[in-house]
Amino acid sequence: MDSKNIEALLNKYWNCETTLEEEQQLRDFFRNGNVPEQWKETAAMFRYFEENKKKSLNDVAFDHHIVARMQPATKGKTARLFYNTMRIAAGVTVLLTATWFIRREVRKDIPQEVVDTYDDPKLAFEETKKALMMISKGFGTAESQAKKINMFNEAQEEIQRKKDTKL
Repeated sequence: MDSKNIEALLNKYWNCETTLEEEQQLRDFFRNGNVPEQWKETAAMFRYFEENKKKSLNDVAFDHHIVARMQPATKGKTARLFYNTMRIAAGVTVLLTATWFIRREVRKDIPQEVVDTYDDPKLAFEETKKALMMISKGFGTAESQAKKINMFNEAQEEIQRKKDTKL
């Protein structure tokens, strides 16, 4: 094969555009020993592919080696003790955490104790008087409004009585 044809086939090969027949031509070319210097590395790659194509994993020793490594290792007493201790510790941790959250929720429902805000009893008495006076004023205003409503109700009843007597 001439070098221009090999060059074109290699370009197609690197661009993944070759057919199976063209790849076979490249393998045949690189298999024989007199390859130009510029393609020595490519020839080594093709030879590597050919050599590894023949290899298989039918080796019995290899299979036994892999199967042996897949078998679980036997646990000693120390490992079992450690494993069981960790399981118990995890359970206790979950229990304590749940208890903490439940107590926190229960405490939210219990009202807090009333704490005195004044240390001086006279000051507390004066503040209480102010609060009661404010409430008293509110009741006074409400009482006057209630009197107006009461007067309106009496007038309405009187009109109703006069109307009933006419009939």
